[in-house]
Amino acid sequence: MQQTRLDLDRIRAARRIIDPVFLDTPLYRCEALEPGLGCAVSIKLETANPVRSFKARGTELVAGLLAGGASPAAVCASAGNLGQALAWSGRDRGIDVTVVASRRAARVKLDRIRALGARLELVDGDHEMARERATAIARHDGIRLVEDSLDVETCEGAATIGLELAHTAPAFDTVLIALGGGALATGVGHVVKALLPGVEVICVQPRGAPAMTRSWHARRVVTTESADTIADGVAGRRPIPEVLDDLLLVADDAVLVEEASIITGMRLLLDHAGLVVEPSAALGIAAILENRDRFAGRHVVTIVCGGNVDMDDYRQWVGLVAA
Repeated sequence: MQQTRLDLDRIRAARRIIDPVFLDTPLYRCEALEPGLGCAVSIKLETANPVRSFKARGTELVAGLLAGGASPAAVCASAGNLGQALAWSGRDRGIDVTVVASRRAARVKLDRIRALGARLELVDGDHEMARERATAIARHDGIRLVEDSLDVETCEGAATIGLELAHTAPAFDTVLIALGGGALATGVGHVVKALLPGVEVICVQPRGAPAMTRSWHARRVVTTESADTIADGVAGRRPIPEVLDDLLLVADDAVLVEEASIITGMRLLLDHAGLVVEPSAALGIAAILENRDRFAGRHVVTIVCGGNVDMDDYRQWVGLVAA
């Protein structure tokens, strides 16, 4: 395999830096999902931790590098999950954390960022505008800009999920990975291709936010003017060239799914797995729903990557009403 920016030895070493509370997350066969999907389905559950997403695997590495500095500080742009994770990782290491987010971000994510002690700045507009503001703050204040997916630590932290998958049994033959900025897909994909080369790596993105998927198919960066999806965690418009280069080396396919399929996936995970998940976490189930023939007879692992969702929105999406 051609080399990505990631390094397998560093990924293995990362497990010694990441707080164990984020490691060895549950992985289990969910037979209750299978009759409706037509294939064997295992869930890698990345919501059973203090920030309810996989993001802290990466921010633990960033915070570990920053800790001990004279005046350690960092800023990031976030739809919510990265900001929570960086706030959590920085809190006990004495790191001053600033998070820039869109005013349209889920309230539950913004409230949790504040509760974890980070400084929160809101911008009018989308995540790309938050990235621009975070960059300006970093430049003005001379502090570390944490860029999800571009910073290799965020990818190699996520890649530790791949190590855990590689040591599982029974064997699986497909892994479905939510695709946004690319940290999760490039990280897990790198390890899977290195250690489980026969496993198909399929990335999944909403049709309303297709920039990285279009870029993967075109083999060049393709930007979009807007992103329109309930899956806010993967709603970027401007792929990062270095990340796309990595993704081209480890992904076997990248597919787009409809909003209706995402919502159905969320409902299936609630009804048959007892899981309340954010829309991004249901992308893998949505991909199976839209192409049952492709996955028939396979053993598929889907990474349930986050559970930070505004409950009022969630109830509306999945059709829950108060008694």
